[in-house]
Amino acid sequence: MHGAGVRANIFLPPSSPTVAQFLSDAGYDVWLMNWRASIEFEANRWTLAQAAVNDYRPATDLVLNATGAKSLKAVIHCQGSTSFMMAIVAGLLPEYTNVVSNAVSLHPIVPTLARLKSKMSLPTLGRFIDYLNPQWGISAPFGWPMLIDWYVRAMHHECNNAVCKHSSFTFGAGFPTLWKHENLDEATHEWLKGEFAAVPVTFFREMARCMDAGHLVSDGTYPELPRDFTAQKPKTDARFTFLAGRLNDCFIAESQHKTYRFFDSFTPGRHAYHEFPTYGHLDVFIGKNAAHDTFPIILDELSKN
Repeated sequence: MHGAGVRANIFLPPSSPTVAQFLSDAGYDVWLMNWRASIEFEANRWTLAQAAVNDYRPATDLVLNATGAKSLKAVIHCQGSTSFMMAIVAGLLPEYTNVVSNAVSLHPIVPTLARLKSKMSLPTLGRFIDYLNPQWGISAPFGWPMLIDWYVRAMHHECNNAVCKHSSFTFGAGFPTLWKHENLDEATHEWLKGEFAAVPVTFFREMARCMDAGHLVSDGTYPELPRDFTAQKPKTDARFTFLAGRLNDCFIAESQHKTYRFFDSFTPGRHAYHEFPTYGHLDVFIGKNAAHDTFPIILDELSKN
């Protein structure tokens, strides 16, 4: 499950092997899902709760019906992780036996500067625009997008890739936010220009409420979901592995470690936590050395019951 403002293709960078190929070579039947946050679809004002209730159940049924399998395992990243976690802890996805989550799950904790930026920008920019779009680094429409592009060009000098810089602005306050440049090869860094697009303000408002609460919450729109996703024992028997890049400038590693401790409090010793010292956010999957550093751990954890 991919994150916000990208698509399933994000797991297929030009470097080889990709995580999909790595798992396929190990014998897994690998499916990549485009959920409503995917840039394959027309831009829409989605929320995590919408995806939790409406996207993962039909996708799960499709795979089960197509393969004849009785159970599945999941590798989930960023907002694909948070929305999927909403669904599985609410008891909506009992067929999953093993889940590997990267970057953030039930406890979204961001760096202080990103938190301050969110507090300041949502009440202001959120009144005038419906989306942030890293493609504005290539072509910004007149008005607020052009002003944002001017700001990003003035503040971000970490590379010459305009989409990379806009992605850093969109998802946090790092230089860059979503990866460490030294972890990417040149071809992947260039390829990223086509892999990021519109993210709705509806999501940022929802995430701000969760950050204020310290954990995932819902607004009561969907009775299938609890108001507080950490107020009760998760309604799932799946085994969870939580991955975190120590250098993540989007969600700090404590985000994942806190969720790991939450799950471990119910079933001590069953779940796992891994922190990668030289990785950030998305480079866990697209880094030039990920096939050596992170993929084997993902594969090993998926093999456990």
